[in-house]
Amino acid sequence: MHWLFGDQLGPHFLRPSEGTGLTGDTPVVIIEARSVFRRRRFHRAKAHLVLSAMRHRAAELGDRITYVRAETYREGLARVTGDVPVTVHHPTSYAAVRLVRSLPRVTMGPARGFLVPMDDFAAWADGHGGARLRQEDFYRWVRQGYGLLMDGEAPAGGRWNHDHDNRQPPPRKTPALPVPAPYRPVEDEIDDEVRHDLDRWERDGGMSFAGRDGPRLFPATRAEARAALRRFVEHRLGTFGPYEDAMLAADPVMSHSLLSSSLNLGLLDPSECVERAETAWREGRAPLNSVEGFVRQIAGWREYVWQLYWYFGEEYRHSNVLRHTAALPGWWNDLDADAVRAHCLRTVLSQVRDTGWTHHIPRLMILGGYALQRGWDPAEVTEWFHRCFVDGYDWVMVPNVVGMSQYADGGRMTTKPYTSGGAYVNRMSDLCGPCDYRPGDRTGPRACPYTAGYWTFLDRHRARLERNHRTARAVRGLDRLADLDELRRQERARGDSPP
Repeated sequence: MHWLFGDQLGPHFLRPSEGTGLTGDTPVVIIEARSVFRRRRFHRAKAHLVLSAMRHRAAELGDRITYVRAETYREGLARVTGDVPVTVHHPTSYAAVRLVRSLPRVTMGPARGFLVPMDDFAAWADGHGGARLRQEDFYRWVRQGYGLLMDGEAPAGGRWNHDHDNRQPPPRKTPALPVPAPYRPVEDEIDDEVRHDLDRWERDGGMSFAGRDGPRLFPATRAEARAALRRFVEHRLGTFGPYEDAMLAADPVMSHSLLSSSLNLGLLDPSECVERAETAWREGRAPLNSVEGFVRQIAGWREYVWQLYWYFGEEYRHSNVLRHTAALPGWWNDLDADAVRAHCLRTVLSQVRDTGWTHHIPRLMILGGYALQRGWDPAEVTEWFHRCFVDGYDWVMVPNVVGMSQYADGGRMTTKPYTSGGAYVNRMSDLCGPCDYRPGDRTGPRACPYTAGYWTFLDRHRARLERNHRTARAVRGLDRLADLDELRRQERARGDSPP
């Protein structure tokens, strides 16, 4: 019997291969463990999506599958397998790996759903002495090794990196990009059943959810995921690159693919995504800068984050070199966007509340940047991102939040903290115009919480950041602030109140 976790739902997880014992008719088991939803207060839309995807996959597999609803994985597996040997592909979290290794008669095979085998990455990383494992170096290595966007030995178009063309501010005086809407699925009776069950579980007590569960916005089946990929490549990929870092209040999706949840559920394989995008460029249907930006997100960043999660080891999640220990405030945990005055944070937090999704720049610069400036515990911030995003999994969020967003590893993953004042938000969005605060004001009644937070963050960590060549110049700017004492008093008084 072969066991599928709830993020191993695509056909590539049942593809026969040597050493796995899988054949075209191996019986399959999927376990829906309610304990998963008791342990964390997940976003309601995320819980809905995961359960819908699992149940849809069970319906597709028909008589081949045993679908078990149990309190725990261990209980569910014991109920159906007995003394039968079980195989499973390498799970996506340390906790799940520990569980698998503790179970008798369960054999764990290699991971699927990623491009690079773990051993190959470890050899590459060890070759760098385990240090300076920069994403750009890894990305070029993957491109070369897998022949992605290559013209012989050279990168397509003569450049590895098209960030210069892909970091444009949004077009002015328009509320949304003039592009076709993304693919959206249509709910069915399985979604009705999931919503009914979630309502019942919450009424019965023992579990609760955050956010809102409107109509399902993300694919729950392989067919829906392929349709979403096709629509993105054919109608939206061309405008993805230039505005991938831009934000518009009324257009949270911009030209983003919305494929992360499908990839992380295993409904899509990364190879098919990057190959389809490259084909669009080679056939003249998409510009190189947009295709390179999309390939970078999947074959570069997604793959890099997955590999670092395992290479750095489980203790990495506890990194906290900045010694940030403040608890997340209740309004943040409750996704109470209505309590927030700052227009950028209010807008982004409402997007999370309503959909369980925002693109990478609101996550990094608006949400993560605010948490970093306020000194919140990085482990709590990581947990929040894990719970509240439809594409959030342990392997995704530990490196993304601990390493990049919160700089809690002191630079093992990135060379500087990613945080900024209001000027960056103003340049890359339309979010500052209607705000009560002014991005140029550091103190006073209209002081931007991001501008004030940026300078107080530099002030608090001056001794560390002045030794970093990428932040030293900014730190020296503290010496020019005549209002630094006033700024310190102001931000102490602000505390954890919603800005």
